[in-house]
Amino acid sequence: MSEQFPSDFVNIRLDRLEDGVWVATLDRPAKRNALDVATIEELVSLFSNAHRLGARAIVLSAEGDHFCAGLDLVEHHRQDRSPAEFMHICLRWHEAFNKMEYGGVPVIAALKGAVVGGGLELASAAHVRVADRSAYFALPEGQRGLFTGGGATIRVAGLVGKARMIDMMLTGRVYQQEEAIEVGLAQYLVDGSALDKALEIARRAAQNLPLTNFAICSAISHMQNMSSFDAAYAEAVVAGVVNTQPAARERLEAFANKTAARVRPSKPAT
Repeated sequence: MSEQFPSDFVNIRLDRLEDGVWVATLDRPAKRNALDVATIEELVSLFSNAHRLGARAIVLSAEGDHFCAGLDLVEHHRQDRSPAEFMHICLRWHEAFNKMEYGGVPVIAALKGAVVGGGLELASAAHVRVADRSAYFALPEGQRGLFTGGGATIRVAGLVGKARMIDMMLTGRVYQQEEAIEVGLAQYLVDGSALDKALEIARRAAQNLPLTNFAICSAISHMQNMSSFDAAYAEAVVAGVVNTQPAARERLEAFANKTAARVRPSKPAT
């Protein structure tokens, strides 16, 4: 398949805002933004090219009432795929989500409505997840005679733990609101717009140095796949590169001169 670029997308609407912040909106609301083959290919292209094309942070949002209902089951049923054909489709899902997680550009997911099955696999590949109070999380594959194929056994299990993931798949258990935050499915819960909060986070992240963000949004995931001994070595190497970058000198000088902002505790709510 020929390489697609953001201007060629059909199922993802891309808005490039100021300061290198992009908003990528899943745009299949009639399908609850279910992921068909074409959408996965657009995600592969988006996250393969984002860093090179100057994105400093990406908000992943969705049109309509739902973030993503997962695999397009109608397409899957009609295609009547062979085991080999579906295996290769799963590998493209992994390609898309790996490009998100390891691509070095912060990805903030704005979650609402259904974050289900493959939609949860997609969300779990983002670096930060913001949910509004309509968002609900589930892995209903067990009830549909299916098994996860887009990385849930890696990422969702990493967020909530093996036992909770098995429970979700066996029973269809749904998590939402505070309980979803408590088990690790999202980092933020907002009463208003998840998109507004995700944009706030993206703009803050975009102010960091690109090399620093690249390390945060790729090296940490790589190190999680290593032994602790190898990860310690890799961390030292990455720190050696990032912590001596010329672009950091001005920021370090501001800290040394006490003109940089200091870390302060949050003010208690009143």
